[in-house]
Amino acid sequence: MEIKTDIEIARQAKKQVIQKIGEKLDIPPDQLLPFGHDKAKLSAEFIKEQETKSDGKLILVTAINPTPAGEGKTTTTVGLGDGLNAIGKKTAICIREASLGPCFGMKGGAAGGGYAQVVPMEEMNLHFTGDFHAITSAHNLLSAMIDNHIYWGNEAEIDLRRVVWRRVLDMNDRALRDIVTSLGGVSNGYPRQAGFDITVASEVMAILCLALDLEDLQKRLGDIIVAYRRDKSPVYCRDINADGAMTVLLQQAMQPNLVQTLENNPAFVHGGPFANIAHGCNSVIATKTALKLADYVVTEAGFGADLGAEKFMNIKCRKAGLSPSVIVIVATVRAMKMNGGVSKANLGQENVNAVEAGCSNLGRHIENLKSFGVPVIVGINHFVKDTDAEVQAIKNYAEKGGSEAILCKHWANGSQGTLELAKRVAEIADSGIANFSPLYKDEISLFAKIETIAKSIYRADEVVADQSIKDQLESWEKAGYGHLPVCMAKTQYSFTTDPNRRGAPDGHSLPIREVRLSAGAGFIVVICGQIMTMPGLPRVPSAEAICLNKDGNIEGLF
Repeated sequence: MEIKTDIEIARQAKKQVIQKIGEKLDIPPDQLLPFGHDKAKLSAEFIKEQETKSDGKLILVTAINPTPAGEGKTTTTVGLGDGLNAIGKKTAICIREASLGPCFGMKGGAAGGGYAQVVPMEEMNLHFTGDFHAITSAHNLLSAMIDNHIYWGNEAEIDLRRVVWRRVLDMNDRALRDIVTSLGGVSNGYPRQAGFDITVASEVMAILCLALDLEDLQKRLGDIIVAYRRDKSPVYCRDINADGAMTVLLQQAMQPNLVQTLENNPAFVHGGPFANIAHGCNSVIATKTALKLADYVVTEAGFGADLGAEKFMNIKCRKAGLSPSVIVIVATVRAMKMNGGVSKANLGQENVNAVEAGCSNLGRHIENLKSFGVPVIVGINHFVKDTDAEVQAIKNYAEKGGSEAILCKHWANGSQGTLELAKRVAEIADSGIANFSPLYKDEISLFAKIETIAKSIYRADEVVADQSIKDQLESWEKAGYGHLPVCMAKTQYSFTTDPNRRGAPDGHSLPIREVRLSAGAGFIVVICGQIMTMPGLPRVPSAEAICLNKDGNIEGLF
């Protein structure tokens, strides 16, 4: 049997015009701003009108720590959403937008796969509706206005040594991590050390994804700390009058994007912070709007549950007043075998013992997520070489851990491959047994919050930080930021800061390299180990294989 690629399947999709998709959520055509025939933005006025409606059930899809074998979290999110619609549940999907960095690097896209995809896949993984470009432009407008303010007299008395606002680019480019700007003489300004992060790590991205409306957006943008004076008092974005223009650039980007699955079910794709260096969830405005329009909303949190799901609970749900009804952890036989010590080259051979050994990673995530008071179920994303004995090993392990595991074949069969999972998820969500609570209280110290995550989620014995970092956290507490949650920037491949330590290690230390205050977004970024906020390209980037063929179609994207 011929196996089609994701892009071939997506190109054969029988898409409906976007107004028809909007009708499934009772969205009038005149409340959609179309981008072509198959995607549109939802008007701010319509979103405002939904505020008095009751909320549907929120379902979070997360995963084990990612491996080169692949887990398929977005694929499962889409498959589950299609499955719920197939059993008669009015359901919307909420996922993040794709960054160009990993598309041309090594990670790939963010639209699902096989017969569980969101389309238009090619546009979604490239420029889409321009949201990332708007975020990049707004961020770098602020950078330009800071340097311009300094050049024209520095009325705010910014200390050039204490400018903390970096520039961003939506591309992996290690050469830009640390740079010197304004070389070339007096007319080019004052030389200083600076640097770039990737756009998905931008505080502007986080702000857009946490803001409730345009008014809240501008307030948060104004709250950004861009620099400090010689007396170490902060200089805010509003002090150099950049917040208004930034809001203008972001006005349309704030509107959620509506697209569809291969089975013509509604999907909101909006916002895109990475979970290893940012908070890893789609926008609050998209999720909250979807909850007003659908009875069930399936959303995802990036990378493994130790990062994405932890931040979904402790940052997004805390800030937006959300409460998930059920959590689905995606796992695969292949990934369990890799966690059990099998090399990628040997994953096609049955090895039940390795599956059982690797299930420790899954078990750790189950334990962690249940501590939030939300019921947990495992979705086994099926691969064609999985054996019945290997699948049963995961089911047995999940049952012993007080959960349950259901085999899903959505990649090959679409919604028909997730009917069992969909029925069980709906049953659990409708039961009302969830009693969600964040992991820590607002009132405890910032360092105590870091320790709580390190010890409760990562199972570290200690947090290692220089006294200068502890002093910085204390100074922020004195300045009134002690109530903020923490956003851990850490490798996604392990519970530790060593990407090669698979399974469920304990007895390790969590080294903190740097802390950053994101006052506008409303959290403290804690950079651990060797994680970078500006990734580099691999030795052979995906970009080398991407091109247009003689028919003008994209090749090599997937």
